[in-house]
Amino acid sequence: MDATFRHPEPDDDNIVVDIGLASLELGRVIGEFNHHNLDNEERFHQINASTEYLAKVIAERLVEATHAGTPGEGARGIREVAVTLHESHIAWASYECGV
Repeated sequence: MDATFRHPEPDDDNIVVDIGLASLELGRVIGEFNHHNLDNEERFHQINASTEYLAKVIAERLVEATHAGTPGEGARGIREVAVTLHESHIAWASYECGV
């Protein structure tokens, strides 16, 4: 999985997002899905939990985190989040959303 945080300019320290804090938040978000049969999850009942859909869900959760400043105060200036989920070395799906 890859997550991209886009910002028009780095902050005064030339940082777009605190990558350590962003990694922790990403781990928390994907931890909800790792090693779970999503077909058995009530929140995915009657939803095709495709790779594309999961990329969207994860991206939206990361947007919520940027609004809250969870990946550092500089994250509040993020303008776009993109999430790519890799099914294999030749197949992946991405979802991008504005903040």
